[in-house]
Amino acid sequence: MTRREPLAAGSSAPPSEIYDVALLDLDGVVYVGPDAVPGVPEALAEARTAGMRLGFVTNNAARTPTDVADHLTALGVPAVSDDVITSSQAAATVVSGLLAPGARVLSVGGPGVAAALTAAGLVVVDRAEQEPAAVVQGYGPEVGWVQLAEAIVAVRNGARHVATNLDATIPSPRGPLPGNGAMVGVVTAITGEEPLVTGKPDPAMHAECVRRTGARRPLVVGDRLDTDIEGASRAGAASLLVLSGVTEPRTLVAARPDHRPDLLSADAAGLLTAHPAVVADGQRHRCGRWTVGPAEAEDALILEAEGPDGGEGPDDGDGLDGLRALCVAHWARHPADGAPARVIARGERAAAALDGWGLVPDGTAA
Repeated sequence: MTRREPLAAGSSAPPSEIYDVALLDLDGVVYVGPDAVPGVPEALAEARTAGMRLGFVTNNAARTPTDVADHLTALGVPAVSDDVITSSQAAATVVSGLLAPGARVLSVGGPGVAAALTAAGLVVVDRAEQEPAAVVQGYGPEVGWVQLAEAIVAVRNGARHVATNLDATIPSPRGPLPGNGAMVGVVTAITGEEPLVTGKPDPAMHAECVRRTGARRPLVVGDRLDTDIEGASRAGAASLLVLSGVTEPRTLVAARPDHRPDLLSADAAGLLTAHPAVVADGQRHRCGRWTVGPAEAEDALILEAEGPDGGEGPDDGDGLDGLRALCVAHWARHPADGAPARVIARGERAAAALDGWGLVPDGTAA
């Protein structure tokens, strides 16, 4: 599938009517911590009613697919284990291809890591003295010094270090918390050995979900640029970025080319609505009532909104049109690389929008 110009084309109809399968990340998309993102279970039910099928692709290696499916079902998103692809499964598949059947593997992470390795015909151990041929490291809320120490000793003794993913953070109701990438960094810093990484953005996980669902026109829905959106880009699939997880608007504006999504919404309810296009008119870009044009200052842009200041206009839609226009205008100036944007607000509404996006109104990144 040929990818479109990021964000610019929009979607004239709701994505649930255009794409046959949504490949959904979980943390930050369907739920944050133990709770569903408000309104998302209902939105996914409506997307299913419209004929869209759902698959769940997560870098969180802590739980088994059955546990994940049970959690989704309890949240009002009915699922079975075959609907779920975890990075633990991806890692187990890779490791089983590298080692002989029955090889010993040190499992570092939640129950999902050990379960996936066992299902792949490998023998799970928990001590470096048991001479594992590989260490598979995935996220687990109980991972601490003891497990990290065993991993370090095993890798220094020659075991292959395999990481399910390198997500530096996970979303939570308290804000971002350390993810598997942070813990993998501890092992790497001490051993000096770079791990083999098997989860997103490697396209294998999305490809497996496409195979299971028989998707002909999949849409990746995620909250992370470096895993979900890059993974979609590498798989040749369209993508929808949601702002209910870890990505902030200022990070999106500065995104490098393979981190730029096709669509943008506040949350996964964006599957149910049309997405406005960003129209280019010379050096100016317009989306809805918002316009972004060049400033006299070098590499600076001016953001302005039609209508009176002091509140939202009648056609502001989901409140993201200004951000869409700003992203496309800035990316047009940086087609081959990512860079922070310098933006000047024209009017109170534009200044308030920049402040909400983490960009100070005088134009430099906050």
